[in-house]
Amino acid sequence: MWWKNGVIYQIYPRSFMDSSGDGIGDLRGAHARLDYLVDLGIDAIWFSPIFPSPQADFGYDVADYTGIHHEYGTQADFDALLTAAHARGIKIILDLVPNHTSSAHRWFVESRSSRDNPKRDWYIWKDPKPDGSPPNNWLSYFGGPAWTFDAHTGQYYMHNFDPGQPELNWRNPDMVAALFDDIRFWLRRGVDGFRIDVIDRIIKDAEFRDNPPNPNWKPGDLEVGSLSRVHSEAAPGIHDMIRQIRAVFDEFPGTVAIGELAYDLSVEETVAYYGAKREGENSGDGVHMPFNFGLLLKAWRADVFRAYVDEYDAAIPSFGWPNYVLGNHDIGRIASRYGRAQARVAALLLLTLRGTPTLYYGDEIGMTNTPIPEHRVLDPQGRNKAGFNRDECRTPMQWDDSPHAGFSTAPDTWLPVAPDYPQVNVAQQRAEPSSTLNFYRRALAYRRAHASLHGGEYASIDAPEGVFAYWRTAGDERHLVALNFTERAQTLTFDAAGGELVISTHPASEGRTLDAGEVALTADEGAIIRIR
Repeated sequence: MWWKNGVIYQIYPRSFMDSSGDGIGDLRGAHARLDYLVDLGIDAIWFSPIFPSPQADFGYDVADYTGIHHEYGTQADFDALLTAAHARGIKIILDLVPNHTSSAHRWFVESRSSRDNPKRDWYIWKDPKPDGSPPNNWLSYFGGPAWTFDAHTGQYYMHNFDPGQPELNWRNPDMVAALFDDIRFWLRRGVDGFRIDVIDRIIKDAEFRDNPPNPNWKPGDLEVGSLSRVHSEAAPGIHDMIRQIRAVFDEFPGTVAIGELAYDLSVEETVAYYGAKREGENSGDGVHMPFNFGLLLKAWRADVFRAYVDEYDAAIPSFGWPNYVLGNHDIGRIASRYGRAQARVAALLLLTLRGTPTLYYGDEIGMTNTPIPEHRVLDPQGRNKAGFNRDECRTPMQWDDSPHAGFSTAPDTWLPVAPDYPQVNVAQQRAEPSSTLNFYRRALAYRRAHASLHGGEYASIDAPEGVFAYWRTAGDERHLVALNFTERAQTLTFDAAGGELVISTHPASEGRTLDAGEVALTADEGAIIRIR
């Protein structure tokens, strides 16, 4: 399958390229940059939500699952983009948000209209407690209770996120059937798959019991973490429902379902979302890939990363396929979390582990978090001070050194452009052989050309403290990946007569011949060594 050997590139549509001059990225802008993505070497684009939305959570509050948000363009613009991408060999993955809709969705408007409306039970409504307080103690990820009182009907509705994002009731078969038809709408149109938002939260405890206190929570930590979310999400029945979702994708061979899970799941909990093996097939009945966020919150240490990768790779069922991600629209950029030098090491890690990597737009040029003035903060999580202000990692793509980094001709952009754009941009880095962009291009091209890197086996080896090293093998082809997580030089010995250092985060090292089964790594260096 294409999604096993390929590389996925996430585009946050508001921030990639503005073609209309309104300061907001759009589909025609993304279309105009397809050749850049071909040159970069990616295989699929995942678009964060492009559907009609009031933008309370910037598209993750969907008002119509089968339309296009007016700021991004039209259905014709999408069809043209899809056709052009496919002509270039690029797949298109959309972002499905099945846990909740916008409060502006026609389903919720009907549901809210009266207690006896046929769609009332399409959402989660509960009576207040006798004192008028919410039905239970569940908390929102964006701060405060996960319940909002509706005076018109005298009940509370549930929302794990913003009050403008009411939770769908996945125990209602009519709602499920309607949502499945909306998925089919896009798959029939030629979309190659969906990344499915917070898929582990679609089923809640049938009795709506209180969540217990989290014994590990400390005052000063985020409020939502004060409770263990054992009843408000991932309740019994979740895997039965995911089997039904997978069956819809099976109607369209070659499409992919990627399920987003909570960041703090154990390896065992994560791999359960592959489902059970189907008799007579080398596949499961869960999602094709549960999005693996296991590395995102780990300390940047070689021993920590090795331990996690070893555990995860060994736990994946024989019919499953691993995947990794180090950055996205909800967490700080890798160049800010690890530093610019180590960000290249992180990139080489992502592109050489066994499994499908997902890149986040702008990481290939080393974009960093951009502080947002308080009066310009738009992210509801940031406004409520309920965690990292996600606006900081969603700023416009930096294309060149012209005004607004070549992203837009508007007087201003929806979020401010990072102030370092005159130095950090695509045009400048294209012309510099040792740039981060050209490092990505070389690493992606090499990965695509070698089966051991895009489809081979993984086995870690012992290495000096601060170095993570592993073999990637396919048949007679062998590569050693050596990653120096430290700011000091390191020497790694390996069980082979020698080889050639073919890709390095320090381009001047490339082409070196290694004759003694030993490689000297400079500070902050990651390398791919082709074994003779």
